Amino acid sequence: MPADEAGAVICSFECTFCEDCAGTVHHNVCPNCGGDFSRRPLRTGTSLEKFPASTKRVLTRK
Repeated sequence: MPADEAGAVICSFECTFCEDCAGTVHHNVCPNCGGDFSRRPLRTGTSLEKFPASTKRVLTRK
């Protein structure tokens, strides 16, 4: 999800999921670290321009 789009959640290790998947698929427990989720803050305006979100995706398999 884009950094300036609402609806994402993160764990303490910053694993990022959409709110729907975090709740329905993962039952509000991060599949990577076992932690809970918080709403991800938005990055907008000049902050987004100066520090764009990464486009590299990292998948963890257990």
